[in-house]
Amino acid sequence: MQNNWPSVLFAMSGGVVLSIGNLSTQYAWAFVGLSVTEVITSSITVVIGTTLNYFLDDKINKAEILFPGVGCFLTAVCLGSFLHASNAADNKKKLESLSSDYTVGAEATDVSTSKETVTNNVGAKDLENGSCSAGKAKAGTAGFLIALENRRAIKVFGKSTLIGLTITFFAGGCFSLFTPAFNLATNDQWDTLKEGVPHLSVYTAFFYFSVSCFVLAIILNITFLYHPVLNLPRSSLKAYVRDWNGRGWAFLAGFLCGFGNGLQFMGGQAAGYAAADAVQALPLVSTFWGILIFGEYRKSSGRTYVLLVSMLFMFIVAVGVLMGSSGHRK
Repeated sequence: MQNNWPSVLFAMSGGVVLSIGNLSTQYAWAFVGLSVTEVITSSITVVIGTTLNYFLDDKINKAEILFPGVGCFLTAVCLGSFLHASNAADNKKKLESLSSDYTVGAEATDVSTSKETVTNNVGAKDLENGSCSAGKAKAGTAGFLIALENRRAIKVFGKSTLIGLTITFFAGGCFSLFTPAFNLATNDQWDTLKEGVPHLSVYTAFFYFSVSCFVLAIILNITFLYHPVLNLPRSSLKAYVRDWNGRGWAFLAGFLCGFGNGLQFMGGQAAGYAAADAVQALPLVSTFWGILIFGEYRKSSGRTYVLLVSMLFMFIVAVGVLMGSSGHRK
């Protein structure tokens, strides 16, 4: 037994903010989309978290390379915000192109329908009953957007763009703090441990980090089952346990997240946590999922496509620069 509770608490606080950030992104995805959410949250993580880690690690990373990379991430954040606004405007135009009014979910939404946008026998009756799937309509059409709205639990039609961006920026703020907290847990830069007490190893700190993340996730999820936000339907723990639809994907996502975090912390301890934030390249993968599999940005305007390409290009440059700033911990 060691009197190392200050370090343990730092590790657990890192798990807490990661858990809150993960839950926030679940809501942000519905409002902003997979591609933009990941780019903005990851870029905020780098801008704030990397700067904090640079000074915590006694500047072992190359500042002349690191901070231009941080600037590129910041530019990607701005482009991502503009991209979301442009895509929201495109979707609004698609919905306004319909020729009749009908009900979306539980609320009446004044939109019009056209044969061009609602294809493959996706009729107004199906959409009204919420019985059609997004797969029956071509991605990027108004029919696809309405079918998706009927299927999802979080209804976004008529909601302000600022709601999604606010949740996204909040999630990014949470993510930006978990690696600095872990850095403090393993290296004790603030000298919170008594003399002679060894620092936590990466693996010990990761254990406390994971436990706190897991416990808080259970508390938050049970709370939101009975007290939902954003007009979601009320549920119960019994209903949650009985519903295993998609649960396998959830377990896989949690396993991959935990495995990735562990590798990031190991790399950060060796080469500096600022450079280890290069793992925020994950939006490149999520954008692939969002565009090719989930149909994001299909049939959008030229302005939206220009912003999308610019955002991804800036992100790729930023990741490469960040990797080039890596140092070696003595």
